[in-house]
Amino acid sequence: MIVLGIESSCDDTGVALVENGQTILGGARASQEKVHAQYGGIVPEVACRMHYETLLPLVQKVCAASGKTLADVDAIAVTNQPGLVGSLYVGLSAAKALAWALQKPLVTVDHIEAHIYAAHLADPDLDYPHVSVVVSGGHTDIFLSTGPTEHALITRTLDDAAGECFDKVAALLGIGYPGGPAVQATSLGGNREAVAYPRGDAGPEGLQISFSGLKTAVLNDLRKRGFVVEAAKNAGRLITARAPETPVPASETRTLSVRLPLADIAASFQEAAVDILVRATLAATRKARCRSVVLCGGVAANKRLREVMAAACKAQKNTHFMAAPLNLCTDNAEMIAGLGFHKLVTGQISGLDADVLPNKDEKRQKAGTA
Repeated sequence: MIVLGIESSCDDTGVALVENGQTILGGARASQEKVHAQYGGIVPEVACRMHYETLLPLVQKVCAASGKTLADVDAIAVTNQPGLVGSLYVGLSAAKALAWALQKPLVTVDHIEAHIYAAHLADPDLDYPHVSVVVSGGHTDIFLSTGPTEHALITRTLDDAAGECFDKVAALLGIGYPGGPAVQATSLGGNREAVAYPRGDAGPEGLQISFSGLKTAVLNDLRKRGFVVEAAKNAGRLITARAPETPVPASETRTLSVRLPLADIAASFQEAAVDILVRATLAATRKARCRSVVLCGGVAANKRLREVMAAACKAQKNTHFMAAPLNLCTDNAEMIAGLGFHKLVTGQISGLDADVLPNKDEKRQKAGTA
């Protein structure tokens, strides 16, 4: 059974063909990273337009590369929650049109659940239950997963998502966008213990996750060092503190930034963020009485996070650890098609009146259980 997957929840457009929920026949992704980098973050209207321009050409590209046609497709799977409302609508509208034209079933997929399933695409023998740690630009959630579509929330961030925090700190340091890769690259050779950034209160069970205090600590640290962040072409740059009316030539930026121990600050921040995530994950395994952890989502590509999480799991009664492969950490359609297969075979088919749910709690709110 071949499922065509469509992913457009944020700023990456993805299309893939997956057979029986496991075998990837073909996949392609159009990144908008360079476009949004000039603004220092994602512009929803721009993202929506670029999805519109690239989605159907990607469908044609994947079909041609895999040697399949749309006639070979048995179902259409598409992300409908959570994400940017305009971006979600582009993907869902295209999926509905294809399902109607081909007279094939439509399956709507939760983007967060799909990230968890990405690990199963790499390891079909991965057993349930396991603690799933979803860390990305928009989400930091920890679940107890007992099946492909069965996930019970254990804890989630109280404020910023992990990836959002990386983006904001990278903007403060003026090192580029997206923040995750920028911080990781800048931290190389840095002293992880140079700055004792706070890890925050873990709460009575050790499950509490918060990144706002860490982000603020980095900002205050920069101010104490005599540096401020100035908006320049919608992207941050570091300058020394001075009277607001005094202009700072662009040529000074690099010289001034060199005087700041960027590698140490980036490494210290990254270590604090990793510690927060690992601490909550281990607490979740104890609460759920589960000795298996799956790390997924865009931030799961962070090398230091993978290293520390693997070591911590091994030290805690040899808890099994697996991280989604790097090519399936970022938003992709392979995970949508893979999970879509399982929803299809269990009868979880959507009608052509399916809608988007941009907010992760909107479904509960509509049901009156919020």
